Amino acid sequence: MPIYEYICKDCGKEFEALQKFSEKPLRKCVHCSGKAERKISASAFHLKGSGWYKTDYASKSAPKESKKESDSPKPDCSSCPSC
Repeated sequence: MPIYEYICKDCGKEFEALQKFSEKPLRKCVHCSGKAERKISASAFHLKGSGWYKTDYASKSAPKESKKESDSPKPDCSSCPSC
């Protein structure tokens, strides 16, 4: 369940509420019973596990990537200013 942030229009206090997606937003401040409004804030999430799909869940029998890119000759960069 997500944690939503609210701000009271009357007292100015901010508070959080753990709510289901299907629940309606709170209308009253928990501190003064004034009018509360849901804030738009950056969401926080936590990645669990040691890595990503490729390292944790991908099929172990899947063929490994080919080394075509490393087998091809490297371009001549002698005229590049950054080389």
